Amino acid sequence: MTRPARPTPDRCSSGSPSVPRKREGDQADKPVTLAAIIGAHGVTGEVRLKLLGEGFAALKAHKHFNDGALTLAKLRDDGKGGAIARFTEVTDRTAAEGLRGTVLTVPRTALPPLDEGEFYLSDLLNLPVVTDAGEAIGRVCAVENFGATDIVEIEKPDGAKFMVPLTEQAVPEWNAERLVVSAEFET
Repeated sequence: MTRPARPTPDRCSSGSPSVPRKREGDQADKPVTLAAIIGAHGVTGEVRLKLLGEGFAALKAHKHFNDGALTLAKLRDDGKGGAIARFTEVTDRTAAEGLRGTVLTVPRTALPPLDEGEFYLSDLLNLPVVTDAGEAIGRVCAVENFGATDIVEIEKPDGAKFMVPLTEQAVPEWNAERLVVSAEFET
């Protein structure tokens, strides 16, 4: 089984094996989220970060985020699975607090190339979902991992949500146009 490539985007976790897939379509201009700002740290403009995907190492490999709007000046591990960052554009606590909830993105082209069968979990977000019989059932709204395997969360047109494991039995195929769920996993 092939692992999803990391870093991952919003609300995605790392660590579990998943179904081998081939990427189709052009995703080169789609930004990939590496972290989220969760608040200010201190009074000089530093921010606390929630790290996604490969975490600290992936974030440290980049200097510019959000199409150049934020330039990383300093980054350190917080010792709790997150990080503390300073951006040249942020000089005080008020400005840092104003960034709460901001995600840090890089262009997909700035990431390492994928091996055959690898994919970014962000490729799944917002894909239309159909059953293996072709019936439209919703869209992918999140990918989570609670320890055992990646889980795809699907939102139905009525707003109800359900989850299916990202395994070959539950998700026999997907491409840049849609994700297919076996009918027995639809709820």
